[in-house]
Amino acid sequence: MLRPPTYRRTRWLAATVVACVAALLAALLGSAATAAPPRIPSAATAQSELNQLRVAPEGSMAGYSRSEFPHWRSSGGCTARQTVLQRDGSNVQVGSNCQPTSGSWYSQYDNTTTSTVSQATIDHVVPLAEAWRSGANSWSQQRRADFANDLYWPQLIVASSSSNSSKGDQDPADWMPRTEYRCTYTRMWIRVKHTYDLTADSAERNALQSALNTYC
Repeated sequence: MLRPPTYRRTRWLAATVVACVAALLAALLGSAATAAPPRIPSAATAQSELNQLRVAPEGSMAGYSRSEFPHWRSSGGCTARQTVLQRDGSNVQVGSNCQPTSGSWYSQYDNTTTSTVSQATIDHVVPLAEAWRSGANSWSQQRRADFANDLYWPQLIVASSSSNSSKGDQDPADWMPRTEYRCTYTRMWIRVKHTYDLTADSAERNALQSALNTYC
């Protein structure tokens, strides 16, 4: 029995809509799974910015406290932490208070994934203590808050709790993520230090140059 042309057109349209929706969802999920901090420079730009970094010995930790870098600041109803969890996660569901309740988070630092929100920590690419030793001790508290909550430059990233703990406040002379991510990590580090006019000590500067040469 032949179907009326209208029926066939309706089925075709329905199938097309389903296919388009499926493709859109796949694209969205794929982009979430590979999300990364914004404005990571190219290797060439990172080299130029590295050349401009001021080299100086690390300063004192006197007076340092994480409270000197107020975080996590709220903007548009979500804190910077919550925003990064949504940006870098996959299939993230949030509650009425903007806090993610489920999803999965991939840690580029150590190639691990967690579906436990509390295990998806947010790392400051340039640690707060490292920034303090590199010039942030002289900043206003407002500038330190801007640094600690920076969503514009590549300063915040999802990391596993174990890799975040392993890194601590060390610079690239003493800690680097897995080999496959070192080029990206180096470029992010340089961009943040350059943007905020923070200094680099000689060992750190040499480690950054070596990483650009070796991994980029």
